[in-house]
Amino acid sequence: MNQELEALFDLRGQVAMVTGGARHLGYDAACILAAAGANLVITSRTTDAAQTSAEKLRATYGIDALALQLDQTAFANVESVITKATSWKGKVDILVNNAGGGSGKSPSRLFERAPEDIDALLQTNLNGLIYCCRQVGKVMSEQQSGKIINIASIAGFVGRDRKMYDRSDMLGQPVEYAAAKAGVIGLTKDLAAYLAPMGIHVNAISPGGFDRDLPDSFVRDYSERTAMNRMGRDGTDLKGAVLFLATSASDYVTGHNLVVDGGFSIWH
Repeated sequence: MNQELEALFDLRGQVAMVTGGARHLGYDAACILAAAGANLVITSRTTDAAQTSAEKLRATYGIDALALQLDQTAFANVESVITKATSWKGKVDILVNNAGGGSGKSPSRLFERAPEDIDALLQTNLNGLIYCCRQVGKVMSEQQSGKIINIASIAGFVGRDRKMYDRSDMLGQPVEYAAAKAGVIGLTKDLAAYLAPMGIHVNAISPGGFDRDLPDSFVRDYSERTAMNRMGRDGTDLKGAVLFLATSASDYVTGHNLVVDGGFSIWH
């Protein structure tokens, strides 16, 4: 590789933590960071899932990986996990805040939505992410360096057409998910301003819809409303954005929300 390019994207000797790194976009983020040479802290809701992911990363990329169980809705657990992650190599250079999801069992429509499911989704997708930023941010502030990448969503700034879901007999998106992701985008901007004097970059990535065993009718409807005429693909479409924001290639970028949606949000 050209030396100038290698210098921009080289993460050898760095430690990256990926929450929710056992599958989908989190695992893709872990893969590209490992490919660039970073050692990985992988968290998941279950130890087995985190361990499986860590073992695959070690075998594939020849890096070191630590698997930790994380429930980011519980601050005490977040605090303990970040302490273990920091002690492992003595630092954390990159945090990818990917853990989220958890829509619960009640219907997604607001008037039928169980209040406890609303609370749980907000706790998982917003409060838990703030807890991780708080604890890793403290570590990075002592280092006077670091990159935080928050995984948001186009749901944070684009309203949904529920007819697309109805036509395919899908539950759809609860409105509090949009509220949580809008909160992540707002948090990213203000946290970037707060942490910049400490040498820390904070950015977000807002993916659009990714095709994971969805009904053909929904994939067709969604693709027709997307400028690139397709949904996102695991294994490829998020990796470049993560690598850019994690490396020195983005050293003059902070407070930015990088939209990775194939043009869905700009095509009306």
